Amino acid sequence: MADFKIGIMTESFKLPLEQSLKKARELCVDGVQLNAASRELPVDEVTPGRIKEVRAMLDSYGLEVSAVCGDFGGHGFCVEADNPARIERSKRAVDMTLELGGKIITTHIGVVPPDQNSKRFSVVRDACNKLAEYAHKSGAFFAIETGPEPSEVLALLLDSLDSKGVGVNMDPANLVMVIGEDPVKAVHNLKDYIVHTHAKDGVMRKLCDPQAVYDFFAEGGIEDMRLSDYFLEVPLGQGDVDFPAYLAALGEIGFGGFLTVEREVGGTPEADIKLAVEFLRGLV
Repeated sequence: MADFKIGIMTESFKLPLEQSLKKARELCVDGVQLNAASRELPVDEVTPGRIKEVRAMLDSYGLEVSAVCGDFGGHGFCVEADNPARIERSKRAVDMTLELGGKIITTHIGVVPPDQNSKRFSVVRDACNKLAEYAHKSGAFFAIETGPEPSEVLALLLDSLDSKGVGVNMDPANLVMVIGEDPVKAVHNLKDYIVHTHAKDGVMRKLCDPQAVYDFFAEGGIEDMRLSDYFLEVPLGQGDVDFPAYLAALGEIGFGGFLTVEREVGGTPEADIKLAVEFLRGLV
């Protein structure tokens, strides 16, 4: 098995940032994922003093920055008129991430269509090229989170870019829950691009339209649509992600980076995170 690092998304604790960092240190993990859209580290308002303060806390707890979430909601980069402002905001997230000691910025880009000749594919590709160029110059990576489209489609987009500054944040639960794709297959399809992963688990209850799901998130809910009818995130090891096979696949392609625990639901986040860390340690 590869020598993975274990991280935790700080917002999963649902606590103030410093308390989350303390909890992460108590669990003896290697690093944390921060959020550039959080109230405590907002990329549009954060001061140099605050960045220095957070970096000092990270150093004092012996924690690396596994990644910074640069997801600013909405339809990702699918709406052409919105993209100039989104791209500039994303560039600021790159700068902040580097100042914090990290180099990976995760984001959702919207649902990539399979037709490479479609307008939407062209709009998303253009935005990703701009992001890739900026990240690459800075020694950073934007990492597109998996989930709304098959891995083959995401690979087509990545293969079409002019720079390697955009990679993949592999989230196996999104693949299982939303499109029913085997994460092992996705690892091999995206092997040249994976730079970060989320350790998350889930089950699909019935097939859904991925576009409708991501429109739900983008638009703050859609009448008569209950996501729990379609899929459910569950504690690590209790869902349909075959983690031994998934981690073996990551090892086969040479990935030795972070498995960053993300827990978005549930009433006992600290207990679920501890369970997840113990589960991963039992495998790696």
